[in-house]
Amino acid sequence: MRIRPAVPLVLFAVVAAGCGGPGQETAPSVPPLVSVPTTPSLTPTETPSTPPSAKVADTLCVRMDQALVQSTLAVPLVEIQPKPMPAEFGVPITYDVCQLQLSQLPNGPVLRVGVSLQLATKTTLAQQQKALKGQAAVVGEGGFGNATSVVFLFQGRLYKVAGPKATLAQYVVLAQDVVRQIPGVPAPETLIVREGCERGTAAVAKVMGAQATYRRDGENERGDLVCGWISTNGVLTTSARRTPQAVAIMTAFRKLPTAQTIPLGEEAYVDSATGRTSIRFGDDKLVDLVPLPARAVDPDAMTQLALAVARLYR
Repeated sequence: MRIRPAVPLVLFAVVAAGCGGPGQETAPSVPPLVSVPTTPSLTPTETPSTPPSAKVADTLCVRMDQALVQSTLAVPLVEIQPKPMPAEFGVPITYDVCQLQLSQLPNGPVLRVGVSLQLATKTTLAQQQKALKGQAAVVGEGGFGNATSVVFLFQGRLYKVAGPKATLAQYVVLAQDVVRQIPGVPAPETLIVREGCERGTAAVAKVMGAQATYRRDGENERGDLVCGWISTNGVLTTSARRTPQAVAIMTAFRKLPTAQTIPLGEEAYVDSATGRTSIRFGDDKLVDLVPLPARAVDPDAMTQLALAVARLYR
């Protein structure tokens, strides 16, 4: 990881942003107008840590005034997270995300900066504020927030700055710095595609009833694929997580009256009432297939998707 001194860098940036919050339905964290490419890239944009001219420089997080971040949040350090972050999937907004680490502690606090894939208007902002119940914030073309985040509109996109608990005023200061860095930054790509995720695309279209408008494929911190299909009527994601409670979680899943068995892994089930599907590999690994918004789905269609992507997570 490349450690940056806490001084501002004036670098041309592509923003990745994502911060699901209250008020919009989000996929589990697995846990970044516009010219649209005509064909999908087979791999997501890489962000190596060196040299200074490498893609790691092309994020809003790199462009932000790190001294300002450090002093505003009263944190010991500010480090750039060079590895691309999975998108933060949600309905109706999915964000591309970049991240600044604010501590050297494992799983320490981070500052996440997000930009919406979808175009947004003042109406979109008002709908989000009503759902999130945030306080008005004077930033960009209007915004709202609380003690841990600010969402604002600027040049046809929603942006979100989120991190550890502070005050709304402090997050407005950080959001205003983001506004200063936005001009000239290219819009988010339409398609970021991993070849492995393509195995599920046909099945996803059947589940969603539409082709994906955006694609966001990547990987989590352990190198597991994160596949994301975003359409005008919803989102569908596949991802993996490790938890010592995997067996207990699946036991509870199995007891749902709407759970149906899938012949995969140690055990696997689809909930026909919500569409959520989970597969257990070993004692601590779960693979989740999650449609948003949660809704009744054809269990056979979700089963076909599970069969198509399960091998990616073994």
